[in-house]
Amino acid sequence: MTTTHPPIVAGVDGSASGQQAVLWGAREAARRKAPLRLVHATVAIGGHSPVALQRSMYDALAGEGRESLRQATESARDLAPGVDVSTDLRTGSPAQVLVAESQAARLVVLGSRGLGGFTGMLVGSVAVALAAHGHCPVLVVRGEHTTETGGRPVVVGIDGSPASEAAIGFAFDQASWLGVLLVALHTWSDTIPASTVPEAVAEEEQRVLAERLAGWQKKYPEVSVQRVFTPGRPAHSLLVQTREAQLVVVGARGRGGVKGMMLGSTSQALLHHSSCPVAVVRPESRY
Repeated sequence: MTTTHPPIVAGVDGSASGQQAVLWGAREAARRKAPLRLVHATVAIGGHSPVALQRSMYDALAGEGRESLRQATESARDLAPGVDVSTDLRTGSPAQVLVAESQAARLVVLGSRGLGGFTGMLVGSVAVALAAHGHCPVLVVRGEHTTETGGRPVVVGIDGSPASEAAIGFAFDQASWLGVLLVALHTWSDTIPASTVPEAVAEEEQRVLAERLAGWQKKYPEVSVQRVFTPGRPAHSLLVQTREAQLVVVGARGRGGVKGMMLGSTSQALLHHSSCPVAVVRPESRY
């Protein structure tokens, strides 16, 4: 199948979590008529490992990688037989390999925990690194709701900063393709208790939320939006929403972010504790 669409890239590591990422990637590729690229990174004999690996150990790891890719391909084609699936066995750091892949990808999907191509190396660190440095949106499959069931909504966290604009666009796009409700949650302060917020301040924050959504609602008129305004801790409010969502979308850095900090505390909290898959969208991301 010949296509010019950017691929959906799924990280493959042979773990159960990685398998869920493959299935999510296959569904996304089928919806968008995009190719699916399955990538496994095998640690190099010296360059990326704390100790030099014997050739026999490297060969064994490469063999495991090829088998993981074979199984992932079979699963993807069973779920989405019309999708063009390709595989790539790479040598190097899983995080660096996937960041490089993200330059030409529409979306990178990976599991929240697994082996990352090297026994004992949890993929959680790979997910955080990719979310912080990826060139396209990064979706980490984790939590209770890893499949699309029951028309669960898409949730997007909005803080009023320009950095969240890309996340809003991605969330609208996902809700449109999935045909579900979009919950737009605006949390604007993690220091002032909700009971003490002046009415004028609350009204101003609601105005900011409406302005952030207005242009996107015109572009996606078919998407129904539920606005939720919650003064308080952003991470806590979003984690509550993830219990009933099929996807939560956040920016990599928000209004409370520290200059030079590549991944905000809210994004990191969701990557580690969300009850559903998490998409992190950097301001520079294209989709």
